[in-house]
Amino acid sequence: MSGYDLPMLSTVADVATLVSTRAAFHTLAERVLAPDLQRATGRIGLRRTAGGFGQPEHVVDGVRRRIRVDGMFLVVDHDGDGESWHDITTLEAAAALVGLPPDADTGVFVATSAGDPDAPLAVDPVAAATIAEWFRFVDTALEEFRHRHAALLPSVVQLWPEHFDLACSIGEINFGGSPGDAGDSGRVEPYLYVGPWSPPPVGGFWNEPYGAALERSAVTTVDDALEFFERGLAAAS
Repeated sequence: MSGYDLPMLSTVADVATLVSTRAAFHTLAERVLAPDLQRATGRIGLRRTAGGFGQPEHVVDGVRRRIRVDGMFLVVDHDGDGESWHDITTLEAAAALVGLPPDADTGVFVATSAGDPDAPLAVDPVAAATIAEWFRFVDTALEEFRHRHAALLPSVVQLWPEHFDLACSIGEINFGGSPGDAGDSGRVEPYLYVGPWSPPPVGGFWNEPYGAALERSAVTTVDDALEFFERGLAAAS
Protein backbone atom coordinates (compact mmCIF):
# COMPACT_ATOMS: atom_id res chain seq x y z
CA MET A 1 0.00 0.00 0.00
CA SER A 2 1.56 3.31 -1.03
CA GLY A 3 1.48 6.07 1.58
CA TYR A 4 -1.27 8.64 1.39
CA ASP A 5 0.15 11.73 3.11
CA LEU A 6 -2.15 13.65 5.42
CA PRO A 7 -1.46 17.29 6.35
CA MET A 8 -1.15 17.92 10.07
CA LEU A 9 -4.25 19.47 11.62
CA SER A 10 -2.58 22.69 12.72
CA THR A 11 -1.69 23.54 9.10
CA VAL A 12 -5.20 22.95 7.78
CA ALA A 13 -7.89 24.37 10.07
CA ASP A 14 -7.92 25.86 13.55
CA VAL A 15 -9.82 23.98 16.22
CA ALA A 16 -12.62 26.53 16.72
CA THR A 17 -13.74 26.55 13.09
CA LEU A 18 -13.29 22.79 12.87
CA VAL A 19 -15.61 22.29 15.85
CA SER A 20 -18.33 24.64 14.57
CA THR A 21 -18.23 23.22 11.03
CA ARG A 22 -18.31 19.66 12.32
CA ALA A 23 -21.35 20.55 14.46
CA ALA A 24 -23.15 21.99 11.43
CA PHE A 25 -22.38 18.90 9.36
CA HIS A 26 -23.56 16.62 12.17
CA THR A 27 -26.87 18.47 12.22
CA LEU A 28 -27.30 18.03 8.47
CA ALA A 29 -26.38 14.35 8.65
CA GLU A 30 -28.71 13.53 11.56
CA ARG A 31 -31.65 15.79 10.82
CA VAL A 32 -31.77 16.10 7.03
CA LEU A 33 -29.81 13.48 5.08
CA ALA A 34 -30.60 10.49 7.30
CA PRO A 35 -34.36 11.16 7.70
CA ASP A 36 -34.70 11.80 3.96
CA LEU A 37 -32.85 8.56 3.16
CA GLN A 38 -34.80 6.58 5.76
CA ARG A 39 -38.20 7.55 4.37
CA ALA A 40 -37.09 6.48 0.87
CA THR A 41 -35.15 3.30 1.67
CA GLY A 42 -35.63 2.41 5.34
CA ARG A 43 -31.87 2.88 5.87
CA ILE A 44 -29.81 5.60 7.56
CA GLY A 45 -26.20 4.78 6.56
CA LEU A 46 -24.49 7.59 4.64
CA ARG A 47 -21.28 7.57 2.59
CA ARG A 48 -18.15 9.58 1.99
CA THR A 49 -18.60 11.53 -1.23
CA ALA A 50 -16.41 13.85 -3.28
CA GLY A 51 -16.03 17.04 -1.27
CA GLY A 52 -17.66 15.68 1.88
CA PHE A 53 -20.39 13.19 2.64
CA GLY A 54 -23.89 12.27 1.55
CA GLN A 55 -26.49 9.65 0.88
CA PRO A 56 -25.82 6.57 -1.23
CA GLU A 57 -27.51 6.90 -4.59
CA HIS A 58 -31.05 5.50 -4.39
CA VAL A 59 -34.21 5.43 -6.48
CA VAL A 60 -37.33 7.44 -5.69
CA ASP A 61 -40.34 7.01 -8.01
CA GLY A 62 -38.09 5.44 -10.61
CA VAL A 63 -35.57 8.27 -10.54
CA ARG A 64 -32.06 8.08 -9.12
CA ARG A 65 -31.52 10.64 -6.37
CA ARG A 66 -28.95 11.64 -3.75
CA ILE A 67 -28.46 14.51 -1.29
CA ARG A 68 -24.89 15.31 -0.31
CA VAL A 69 -22.72 17.97 1.31
CA ASP A 70 -19.84 19.34 -0.75
CA GLY A 71 -17.84 22.00 1.05
CA MET A 72 -20.12 24.98 1.74
CA PHE A 73 -23.04 23.57 -0.25
CA LEU A 74 -25.92 21.16 0.03
CA VAL A 75 -26.16 19.41 -3.32
CA VAL A 76 -29.21 17.65 -4.75
CA ASP A 77 -28.27 15.06 -7.39
CA HIS A 78 -31.39 14.20 -9.37
CA ASP A 79 -31.24 12.02 -12.48
CA GLY A 80 -32.98 13.83 -15.31
CA ASP A 81 -32.76 17.26 -13.66
CA GLY A 82 -29.01 17.26 -13.07
CA GLU A 83 -27.69 18.59 -9.79
CA SER A 84 -28.47 21.79 -7.93
CA TRP A 85 -26.15 23.49 -5.44
CA HIS A 86 -27.51 25.43 -2.45
CA ASP A 87 -25.72 27.48 0.21
CA ILE A 88 -25.80 25.89 3.68
CA THR A 89 -27.65 28.38 5.85
CA THR A 90 -30.05 26.93 8.46
CA LEU A 91 -31.59 23.59 9.38
CA GLU A 92 -35.02 24.86 8.36
CA ALA A 93 -33.81 25.83 4.87
CA ALA A 94 -31.99 22.52 4.38
CA ALA A 95 -34.98 20.47 5.52
CA ALA A 96 -37.36 22.45 3.31
CA LEU A 97 -35.09 21.83 0.32
CA VAL A 98 -35.68 18.06 0.59
CA GLY A 99 -39.32 18.36 1.70
CA LEU A 100 -38.89 17.57 5.39
CA PRO A 101 -39.96 19.37 8.56
CA PRO A 102 -36.96 20.64 10.58
CA ASP A 103 -37.83 18.24 13.41
CA ALA A 104 -37.81 15.15 11.17
CA ASP A 105 -36.80 11.94 12.93
CA THR A 106 -35.56 8.60 11.59
CA GLY A 107 -37.08 6.62 14.45
CA VAL A 108 -33.77 4.73 14.63
CA PHE A 109 -31.72 6.97 16.95
CA VAL A 110 -32.21 10.03 19.17
CA ALA A 111 -30.55 13.02 17.54
CA THR A 112 -28.00 14.81 19.71
CA SER A 113 -26.96 17.54 17.26
CA ALA A 114 -28.26 21.11 17.47
CA GLY A 115 -31.90 21.25 16.37
CA ASP A 116 -32.72 24.97 16.33
CA PRO A 117 -34.32 25.41 12.88
CA ASP A 118 -33.38 29.09 12.59
CA ALA A 119 -29.84 29.03 13.99
CA PRO A 120 -27.15 29.64 11.36
CA LEU A 121 -25.17 26.55 10.41
CA ALA A 122 -21.64 27.94 10.58
CA VAL A 123 -19.51 26.28 7.90
CA ASP A 124 -15.95 27.41 7.30
CA PRO A 125 -14.49 26.47 3.87
CA VAL A 126 -11.08 25.45 5.23
CA ALA A 127 -12.62 23.38 8.01
CA ALA A 128 -15.03 21.78 5.54
CA ALA A 129 -12.09 20.81 3.34
CA THR A 130 -10.26 19.44 6.39
CA ILE A 131 -13.20 17.20 7.28
CA ALA A 132 -13.64 16.06 3.68
CA GLU A 133 -9.94 15.20 3.45
CA TRP A 134 -10.10 13.29 6.74
CA PHE A 135 -13.05 11.23 5.54
CA ARG A 136 -11.21 10.55 2.27
CA PHE A 137 -8.17 9.38 4.23
CA VAL A 138 -10.22 7.18 6.58
CA ASP A 139 -12.19 5.70 3.67
CA THR A 140 -8.96 4.83 1.84
CA ALA A 141 -7.55 3.10 4.93
CA LEU A 142 -10.75 1.22 5.71
CA GLU A 143 -11.17 -0.06 2.17
CA GLU A 144 -7.61 -1.38 2.16
CA PHE A 145 -8.16 -2.95 5.60
CA ARG A 146 -11.37 -4.60 4.39
CA HIS A 147 -9.54 -5.96 1.36
CA ARG A 148 -6.84 -7.47 3.57
CA HIS A 149 -9.43 -9.20 5.73
CA ALA A 150 -12.06 -10.12 3.16
CA ALA A 151 -12.22 -13.66 4.56
CA LEU A 152 -13.65 -12.21 7.79
CA LEU A 153 -16.64 -10.79 5.87
CA PRO A 154 -16.26 -7.10 6.74
CA SER A 155 -19.26 -4.80 6.50
CA VAL A 156 -19.35 -1.95 3.99
CA VAL A 157 -17.91 1.40 5.02
CA GLN A 158 -20.67 3.77 6.07
CA LEU A 159 -20.92 7.19 7.67
CA TRP A 160 -23.23 6.84 10.66
CA PRO A 161 -25.23 10.06 11.11
CA GLU A 162 -25.82 9.71 14.87
CA HIS A 163 -22.08 9.59 15.60
CA PHE A 164 -20.92 11.38 12.44
CA ASP A 165 -18.08 8.94 11.88
CA LEU A 166 -16.98 6.69 9.03
CA ALA A 167 -16.68 3.02 9.98
CA CYS A 168 -16.99 -0.65 9.16
CA SER A 169 -17.09 -3.76 11.34
CA ILE A 170 -15.05 -6.94 11.17
CA GLY A 171 -15.71 -9.87 13.49
CA GLU A 172 -17.77 -7.85 16.01
CA ILE A 173 -15.19 -5.06 16.12
CA ASN A 174 -15.80 -1.54 14.79
CA PHE A 175 -12.99 0.22 12.93
CA GLY A 176 -13.38 3.83 11.93
CA GLY A 177 -12.49 7.47 12.00
CA SER A 178 -14.23 10.47 13.52
CA PRO A 179 -13.71 14.16 12.73
CA GLY A 180 -13.88 14.79 16.48
CA ASP A 181 -16.29 14.75 19.41
CA ALA A 182 -18.39 17.35 21.17
CA GLY A 183 -18.16 18.10 24.88
CA ASP A 184 -15.33 18.53 27.35
CA SER A 185 -14.71 14.79 27.60
CA GLY A 186 -14.42 14.26 23.84
CA ARG A 187 -11.50 14.50 21.44
CA VAL A 188 -11.72 17.76 19.49
CA GLU A 189 -9.13 16.58 16.97
CA PRO A 190 -10.06 13.97 14.35
CA TYR A 191 -9.08 10.45 15.36
CA LEU A 192 -9.12 6.80 14.36
CA TYR A 193 -10.69 4.22 16.63
CA VAL A 194 -11.14 0.52 17.29
CA GLY A 195 -14.25 -0.45 19.25
CA PRO A 196 -14.99 -4.09 20.14
CA TRP A 197 -18.68 -4.86 20.61
CA SER A 198 -17.84 -6.42 23.99
CA PRO A 199 -16.05 -4.33 26.66
CA PRO A 200 -12.30 -4.41 25.95
CA PRO A 201 -9.64 -5.27 28.53
CA VAL A 202 -8.17 -2.43 30.58
CA GLY A 203 -4.75 -1.05 29.69
CA GLY A 204 -2.29 -2.01 27.00
CA PHE A 205 -3.58 -1.04 23.57
CA TRP A 206 -6.93 0.13 24.97
CA ASN A 207 -7.01 3.81 25.98
CA GLU A 208 -10.77 4.54 25.86
CA PRO A 209 -13.74 2.95 27.67
CA TYR A 210 -15.09 1.78 24.31
CA GLY A 211 -11.73 0.60 22.94
CA ALA A 212 -8.81 2.58 21.53
CA ALA A 213 -8.28 5.87 19.73
CA LEU A 214 -5.40 7.44 17.81
CA GLU A 215 -5.50 11.17 17.13
CA ARG A 216 -4.84 12.60 13.70
CA SER A 217 -1.67 14.33 14.89
CA ALA A 218 -0.14 10.86 15.34
CA VAL A 219 -1.16 9.67 11.85
CA THR A 220 0.67 10.73 8.69
CA THR A 221 -0.02 8.03 6.09
CA VAL A 222 -2.53 5.31 5.34
CA ASP A 223 0.11 2.80 6.46
CA ASP A 224 -0.01 4.40 9.93
CA ALA A 225 -3.77 3.92 10.02
CA LEU A 226 -3.52 0.32 8.83
CA GLU A 227 -0.94 -0.46 11.50
CA PHE A 228 -3.31 0.91 14.16
CA PHE A 229 -6.26 -1.10 12.83
CA GLU A 230 -4.15 -4.27 12.63
CA ARG A 231 -3.02 -3.81 16.24
CA GLY A 232 -6.63 -3.39 17.27
CA LEU A 233 -7.75 -6.50 15.43
CA ALA A 234 -4.99 -8.54 17.05
CA ALA A 235 -5.64 -7.13 20.51
CA ALA A 236 -9.39 -7.70 20.30
CA SER A 237 -8.94 -11.22 18.99
